[in-house]
Amino acid sequence: MALSFKSCMLSLILLIILKLQILVIRAEPQVPCYFVFGDSLVDVGNNNNLVTQAKVNYPPYGVDFRNQTPTGRFTNGENTADIIGRLLGFANYTPPFATARGPEILQGVNYGSGGSGIRDETGRNLGDRISMNEQLLNHGITKFRIALFQGNISFTKEYLRKCIYTVGMGNNDFINNYLMPDKYITSRIYTPEQYADVLIQQYSKQLKTLYNYEARKVAVFGLGQVGCTPAIVMKFGPDASGCVDRVNAAINLVNDRLKPLIDDLNSNLSGAKFIYINTTNINQGDPIAAGFRVFTPCCIASVDLGKGQCEPNLPPCTNRDIYIFWDEFHPTQRANNITATRSYMAASPLDSYPMDIRSLAQQ
Repeated sequence: MALSFKSCMLSLILLIILKLQILVIRAEPQVPCYFVFGDSLVDVGNNNNLVTQAKVNYPPYGVDFRNQTPTGRFTNGENTADIIGRLLGFANYTPPFATARGPEILQGVNYGSGGSGIRDETGRNLGDRISMNEQLLNHGITKFRIALFQGNISFTKEYLRKCIYTVGMGNNDFINNYLMPDKYITSRIYTPEQYADVLIQQYSKQLKTLYNYEARKVAVFGLGQVGCTPAIVMKFGPDASGCVDRVNAAINLVNDRLKPLIDDLNSNLSGAKFIYINTTNINQGDPIAAGFRVFTPCCIASVDLGKGQCEPNLPPCTNRDIYIFWDEFHPTQRANNITATRSYMAASPLDSYPMDIRSLAQQ
């Protein structure tokens, strides 16, 4: 009976994905522009020219992307931001801030940066990165450029208020901060509960800054279950669950505070429509029922670099659709497709709150 239910759920999710792909083939964009803030899960090349270990502009990254091109995306093909953009009806990928120029910025810009976090110091162990605060500054530059193109600041304000904004930060505040006591003091001065409070307080200020830049339709993604990534499992050792439970417990303290934060922002900011994407709920359940069979990385991890990324130029696994993880931290394109699709159109009432991205676009 349980297997039958899981099979039905998988069939439903696959049907939703198929219908959405058909719908966007000839669709006009549902909103005038789409802006992306986040870390390596959405980076589309902003780190390529930075002095950092957190960049992946080399094969086998991008093996399933257009022309097998390693663009700087931390996966084998499209990331979640790419897929959400397509579902919103955009014909072209949202360009990285590093190279976005000219009228293309009118349809949005991607500010995502591998290694970045809510806290400014997060990721410094990897080298340069563009923190959330810096991404907001970059968005201010974009807003100014758009106003120059449009020649009317009042029109630009109304224009930007119609756009979709996605924000996904916080993973590196654990991976490349709190979980590295030899490099950062955060775990020595904050309990997990205190750290969650500190992160949410800063995140709240950042989201209010985004609102002050005219963002009104904002989807905030919850943190992933970092304790289940191959790199963290290898580092700390698995519990009976197969993951590192104490890491996920600390992550969940932040996620538990995001829904109340969304309520607070919507209640106190005029015209604000913030939503929470519950990535934990989207990605829980039996992965085998969803077609995944392998839970180790698809590519060969680089031991020398020691950062969980693929060894350059070595061939990855061949049947990538049965792998959840592309490298030791990042999902495969197929896993990204499930997360993006259910973020856009919820398959469960718990996937998003108080609505999904599709409904947000219609507001």
